[in-house]
Amino acid sequence: MMGINIYLALIAIATLLSMYRVFRGPTTVDRLVAVDIMTTITVGLMVLFSLYYKRAIFLDVALVYAILSFAGVIAFARYLEGGL
Repeated sequence: MMGINIYLALIAIATLLSMYRVFRGPTTVDRLVAVDIMTTITVGLMVLFSLYYKRAIFLDVALVYAILSFAGVIAFARYLEGGL
């Protein structure tokens, strides 16, 4: 129980730092990377919930979310590059 609180505190710090970069990032690419980091943090949070509640369905949801966020970031990066 104590270990999960430490992980949640670290995830909260990482989320705050990523949100700072989203709002203050000097370029659009910096903001895109920060959003990608936040989706990775969300996937990690889903995995932690899956371990805590002992429910495998959260792992499936985390996997689908990770694939969709990866595809979204790639599409937005291609758009920024001028490839779409």
